[in-house]
This record gives sequence, C-alpha cells and structure tokens, in this order.
Amino acid sequence: MGNLVAIVGRPNVGKSTLFNRLTQTRQAIVNEQAGTTRDRQYGKAEWLGREFSVVDTGGWVVNSDDVFEEEIRKQVLMAVDEADVILFVVDVMNGVTDLDMQVASILRRTVKPVLLVANKTDNNELRYNAPEFYSLGLGDPHCISAATGSGTGDFLDLLISKFTKKVEEEADEDIPRFAVVGRPNAGKSSLVNALIGEDRNIVTDIAGTTRDSIYTRYNKFGFDFYLVDTAGIRKKNKVSEDLEYYSVIRSIRSIENADVCILMLDATRGIESQDLNIFSLIQKNAKGIVVVVNKWDLVQDKTVKVMNTFENAIRDRLAPFVDFPIIFASALTKQRILKVLEEARDVYRNRHTRIPTARLNEEMLPLIEAYPPPSTKGKYIKIKYVTQLPNTQVPSFVYFANLPQYVKEPYRRFLENKMREKWSLKGTPINIYIRQK
Repeated sequence: MGNLVAIVGRPNVGKSTLFNRLTQTRQAIVNEQAGTTRDRQYGKAEWLGREFSVVDTGGWVVNSDDVFEEEIRKQVLMAVDEADVILFVVDVMNGVTDLDMQVASILRRTVKPVLLVANKTDNNELRYNAPEFYSLGLGDPHCISAATGSGTGDFLDLLISKFTKKVEEEADEDIPRFAVVGRPNAGKSSLVNALIGEDRNIVTDIAGTTRDSIYTRYNKFGFDFYLVDTAGIRKKNKVSEDLEYYSVIRSIRSIENADVCILMLDATRGIESQDLNIFSLIQKNAKGIVVVVNKWDLVQDKTVKVMNTFENAIRDRLAPFVDFPIIFASALTKQRILKVLEEARDVYRNRHTRIPTARLNEEMLPLIEAYPPPSTKGKYIKIKYVTQLPNTQVPSFVYFANLPQYVKEPYRRFLENKMREKWSLKGTPINIYIRQK
C-alpha cells in the first residue's frame, strides 16, 4: 500500500509548481514510454527511498482559475477522504485570505496529518510574513519555494516522517489481483455483482487490509483471483458523489494495488476525458489492462462492423499503447462476463512472460539486420544482443547497441510492435531499454 499525498489550497498559490517539484525529477526517469504525460495531476515521488503518490486536487477542475468556494470545499473534503497526508499550500506574499480560512476550518477537523506549506518564500525577508499563518490553527507554517526548491529538503524529511503506513502484508503473491475501474455509472458494481453472483459466501476478506482496499478472493468457474475492491468500503459522501473527476482520484488506490485493471467503458457514451485520465493512471503504474465496453445490450445495431468501428475508435483514443483486449459485454445480461475474467487472467500471465535469451536473439536480430535503426549524423547503429531483465514488474528488455543515444522513439516502438507480433504480450506494457554494449 503506497502513501497518497494530496495538495490542496486556493488557486494560484503554486500547487502545481509544488506538484512538479515533487514528481518531476522522477517522472523523467520512470516514464520512458511515450504518451504517459497526459495528466499533470497525479505522479509518483520518492524521497530517501520512500515512494509515494502525489495528487494535485486542483488539477482536475475544468476552469481552475475561477474555482468557487464550493468547488474548493469539495476538493478539500475529497483530499481528506482519500489521502494519507494533506499539504495545504498558502502564499506567503498574499498572507491569509478568506478562502484560506475556509479551507483551514475543514482541515482542522480531520485526524489525518496536515502540513501547512507557506509557498513562494523566495527570500529570507519573506519568512517574516510566515507567522501570520499560525492564525489558521494548523501548527507551524513550513516556508518553502516550490519554484526554486528552497526549503523543500527539510520539508520532505518532515513529510515522510508523517507516513504511518508501513507496507502491509500483501495478498498471496502468485494469485492475480484484478481491479475494476471506470467512471461513475459505467457499471463497475454491476460487473462485480455479476462475477460474484448471489453466493456471497465464497467471498473471503483477508484480515489486516486497511479500509483503503480490500482484497476479496474468488475461486469460481475455475478462476482463482483477488478482486481489489475499494467501492464497497466508503461512506457514500454526498459531496463527492456528483463529481466526475473524483472517480479518477478514487481509482488511484485500486490501480496501485492491482496487477490487471479492468477498465469499464459505457457503450452508450463512448470515450470521455475521464476515461483517458483513468487509462493514463493505469499506464503510469505500468499495470495490465483489459477494456470492457459495458451495456452492449443497449446498443441497437450490434453488427461486426459497428464493433470494429467502436474498437478502432477506442484504440485511436488510447494510442500509442494499442495492444490490449477489448470485450463487448453486458453486466446486466451477464453476456461475456467470463470472457472478461479469461482475458484478465491471460494479461496477468503475459505480464509474467519470460522469453529465453536465445529465442529473443534468433527472432529479433535478423529483423534488426533487415531494418536497422536509421543512421544519424553518418553514424551507423548496430544492435548486437538482446536479453530480458529478470524480476521486473512488467516484461523489460535490454537491447545492447554501440550508440544507444541515437536510437529514437519511433525505432523503439518498431521493436516493441515486432515483439508484440511474435510473443503474446497483449494487455501488458513492456519496457525496452537501449544500453551501451
């Protein structure tokens, strides 16, 4: 279980600058794949070997410049519900505003750790403005400058000291963990109910999992898996039910805890921006994916042609990663429900694919010989050897080349596509690294 840190505060206090400061250094290293920069609101950060996720709650609001008090109130309540630690950002140049007071009054009621961040402290003179933030009743203001990085080291030391969660006992390792994710009303709970059926007694909850996510183990129809279930545990909070972008924040935990994510789309609505946000969360966490187009029973014209059009539209929107199963199903009529489980299981297996080095080289080297990387600045690039790295979260391959820095993204994608043609890697991301031989 990772720790989730939420950044709250009124507009223009530097929330996104702080978000970038916390996540950027690592983002550049981790995401070698293209197409993962879709959302700037969620990222992973690391300090002194502790990894945590960061969410900028303001980032999902459509017109975040003129967010009204009500909207900000909802964001703060959401953060209080979902996060382990809350960073309340205020602006040292502006001092305390009415909106800051309102946010503080919500945060004073929570039992979760809240750190008051006095941002834009770009020089020592400004530190003298900080004491007025004591009036918010949230303890010491921590002076930092997210833009220059001043003060952030001490602040991060403090932040990770607030993490109460140790990494918990994980569920049984060899059994796949599936999470059903998607927008509100896409049919997540109907799917889960269709899978469980009425015999609730085959459901076992593992003790010791916190309220954040419960692994429910199923052994049914010859499948053995855990379902990561986050929906059933929450109090239905009146405030946050109505907002689309909360479904994204809600999904973070399920996705981080799963091996394979079953992304539900609504056949009657097509793909919307929240679906893309959830998809990119899955990609950022390098999880397997199965896309389920639910409510297929409501579509009038069910010809193969319509299916293909639908399928191509989905792959277009989710490109460059297109190698994943799409299933047209109906949780209501239980049509193709088992197919969903089969595909999820196959994707799980694909995540653990091991390709012998000899096979890799005999398949890939002739191909590379025939289509070498384009020469750059008159230099010819030679790839001599390829091998799979052991014990990685997703299949990861290293190609050894004489001039790795000249191998560009398109060629890497060419290698990936060829590998996907030859081996079953459907639904799982793969990493391709080019290294000096």
